Amino acid sequence: MLEKVNRMNELYDTYQELLTSKQKVYFELYYQDDLSLSEIAEQFEVSRNAVFDNIKRTGKLLEDYEDKLQLLNKREAREKIIDQMMLHTSDEQLVKWMNELQSLD
Repeated sequence: MLEKVNRMNELYDTYQELLTSKQKVYFELYYQDDLSLSEIAEQFEVSRNAVFDNIKRTGKLLEDYEDKLQLLNKREAREKIIDQMMLHTSDEQLVKWMNELQSLD
């Protein structure tokens, strides 16, 4: 379960600007603030099932964005390559540039 939560949060960090404000609010309350479906439903005066459907659709949408755009996978691949480069170089300027590259993500 923790892996799924981490994955959803990484996808959210990458693609949140493509979501509606309602999707963002429900998603953040559920995955980041750890509220239950019932607590969210009560707060917005909607059914628990409506909250569940919204969060489920939002998760699928985030996965679809990643399937098509691969931004998260590409970032992870870049980070691995930079980590390997940093292990095998002693050039201070090169290490500085690699650190700058990592900070862009």
